[in-house]
Amino acid sequence: MANVLPAIKANIEKVLVGQSRTIDLLLTALLAGGHVLVEDVPGMGKTVIARSLAKSIDAGFGRVQFTPDLLPSDVTGLNFFNQQKGEFVFSPGPVFCNILLADEINRATPRTQSSLLECMAEGQVTVDGETRCLAPPFFVIATQNPVETLGTYPLPEAQLDRFLMRISMAPPTLEQEVAILERFLNTEPLAKLSSVCDKDGIVALQQRSKQIYIHPVLMEYIASIAQASRNRSGIELGLSPRGSLALLRASQAFSLVQGREFVTPEDIKAVAEPVIAHRLAVNGVGGTEPQKQAVKALMNAVPVPTEEWRR
Repeated sequence: MANVLPAIKANIEKVLVGQSRTIDLLLTALLAGGHVLVEDVPGMGKTVIARSLAKSIDAGFGRVQFTPDLLPSDVTGLNFFNQQKGEFVFSPGPVFCNILLADEINRATPRTQSSLLECMAEGQVTVDGETRCLAPPFFVIATQNPVETLGTYPLPEAQLDRFLMRISMAPPTLEQEVAILERFLNTEPLAKLSSVCDKDGIVALQQRSKQIYIHPVLMEYIASIAQASRNRSGIELGLSPRGSLALLRASQAFSLVQGREFVTPEDIKAVAEPVIAHRLAVNGVGGTEPQKQAVKALMNAVPVPTEEWRR
């Protein structure tokens, strides 16, 4: 069990170069039982990192290419009349999997986007009054392009809040870009990737993540961050209690990814921006950068605990 996470990370790094932190955050969200929105310009590897994670785990993988004409039933599935059986039969949609890639989610209409709300929040799908549970683990990796807004439908706050994290890919250095060219020169690393873990192992790690020790002083630190976000000038909408819980779960999972059995203040600070930024509404300013700057100012304003926080 202890070697599973390093093995998954090493497997993904056979394909991706220079994305160590992004992979850590992706694994953190998976272990915390949340979902991830990967927001970056085209060509940075958003789809590749999702497919690399899916191929590293022996679990069901589904992919939906979101377009303006996509219907909710194209995601969740629908009932159709089977003439041979003489009855209605349910045809499951791509959401019935363990890892779902929702590619370019902001290109679908709000009605179709909202079809994922129940799946992400409750791990179930309701079609024609009948509720069907999704087998754990269920992990959504959604992607969107922040610069090309023509013909897109921005995700509403309710949808954004369902994502544990919003992350982006790290731009490669000169040396890393040369390594990428060399790696893909004569081969396709993603095609050769094999699984190093099964879905039962991920479920076990998710349960273990919840047992990671966090000192009461650090829980108070998380609550102080949330309180400060609601009372800080320049922030119209601060962190909700669900956001506080997301920060707690992400901190525990990040500690596990780092190979520790207890949370440190550095763990909380490491996941703060990906967890908090997309949940904030900054007065009179749009875009992701003002949200990130608001989180940075917020974290600088809240005193970091200096008491003993180990077990």
